[in-house]
Amino acid sequence: MSTPARKRLMRDFKRLQQDPPAGISGAPQDNNIMLWNAVIFGPDDTPWDGGTFKLTLQFTEDYPNKPPTVRFISRMFHPNSKLQLCCFNSSFSL
Repeated sequence: MSTPARKRLMRDFKRLQQDPPAGISGAPQDNNIMLWNAVIFGPDDTPWDGGTFKLTLQFTEDYPNKPPTVRFISRMFHPNSKLQLCCFNSSFSL
């Protein structure tokens, strides 16, 4: 069955193949145009340089009016994630 959302996803996929953006790749799963696998490559000269971040995108029949649900499969690195326990001390205030 070809719905407007599925037709749009096919067009989006063809566009990605013809003119792939730098730093990312994505494609639908073999048997499900509504579920995509994607990869974001960490940009050079950033804390994410050399990183490969895998994710899935789950589209609904409301696409493109409703965005897909995005779930990161790879563990994400955040450069500001180290806790500074001094900030949680009871004598600390802003």
